[in-house]
Amino acid sequence: MPLVRVALRRGKSADYKRAIGEGVYKAMRESFGVPEGDRFVVVSQHDESEFQFSRTYLDIPRTDDLVIIQITANNTRTVEQKKALFARIAELLAAEPGLRKEDVFINLVEVAKENWSFGNGIAQYA
Repeated sequence: MPLVRVALRRGKSADYKRAIGEGVYKAMRESFGVPEGDRFVVVSQHDESEFQFSRTYLDIPRTDDLVIIQITANNTRTVEQKKALFARIAELLAAEPGLRKEDVFINLVEVAKENWSFGNGIAQYA
């Protein structure tokens, strides 16, 4: 059910981008109970002029390796689960592909279950 959008600066390898998708998916399975096979990840790369961010907001030093991850998911998780997800994503992406935790920006967008169609024009969760 989650839809993951990953935005980063242009120039990273296919393996680097794949590792980000795999890390986020693993963290969602562990922290959110996402079922196996429920993997929908879109990665977009941007030139410098298309990828604008604060290098110091909230006293967090960010580099050009910043990755912005937006996850759209059902509004069924607790605050504790969300905190666990954020921490686990940062931990996994630090391990592979080697991102600094400061360069992992995550935004969770919560929606009602009936707001999904996985194909065939059917609202599978409604």
